[in-house]
Amino acid sequence: MDRLLYTAMSGAQHAMMAQGIRANNLANANTQGFRADFEQASAHALSGDGFHTRVLAQSRQAGTNMAAAPLQQTGRELDIAVQGEGFIAVQSGEQEGYTRAGNMLVSPEGELTINGHAVMGEGGPLALAEFSKVEIGSDGTVSLTPPGGGAQIEGGRIKLVRPAVGDLQKGVDGLFYATQQDRLVQDEDIQLKQGYLEGANVNVVEEMVQNMALGRQFELQVRAMKTADDQARAGARLIRGS
Repeated sequence: MDRLLYTAMSGAQHAMMAQGIRANNLANANTQGFRADFEQASAHALSGDGFHTRVLAQSRQAGTNMAAAPLQQTGRELDIAVQGEGFIAVQSGEQEGYTRAGNMLVSPEGELTINGHAVMGEGGPLALAEFSKVEIGSDGTVSLTPPGGGAQIEGGRIKLVRPAVGDLQKGVDGLFYATQQDRLVQDEDIQLKQGYLEGANVNVVEEMVQNMALGRQFELQVRAMKTADDQARAGARLIRGS
């Protein structure tokens, strides 16, 4: 009976973890640049005498769907979207993080920020002079029109990178980080689109269907554990009665 109990227990744990991932995807269905996660598991055989037939479903770190999401036109000067592959570099503490969100704001100190993280330029965080209008080129170059008008001045260039999918890991803050400690270099071929934002690549209907299926799986695993417990109690009663 313990083999049934082990299998059902590990299956129930994995279903709970997967439900949490799907619920998080649904909660971020309207988050700009969000990349949906998916659950992963592998078979893990228990070691030790008498355990060679016990195999658990061991949950692994969630994977991430890197497919691009549709672009939404906003017309806002500080909204940008990456066309195709690539990421916008931002500062995250002592590290450099990467995001597909492009809803930029200007801090009171003049720094360009995305969700509270300073946008990185070629030499560090981008700080802008006062401006009445801003234009962002397809290569990430920021051009500013002074408050009184006149010729445009260059305000720096947004750092854009194109890492391989396997070289990135998603952090708990939603940013992506390079698996290697070295910061990624500027990619000259990445194109931006001003006045647009990328949505989340979450398929709401699919996530809801998967969440309901996982709920049914969890119920089945719990029922299997109850069956194993009932059979163990019945066996114990037979032994006591003999």
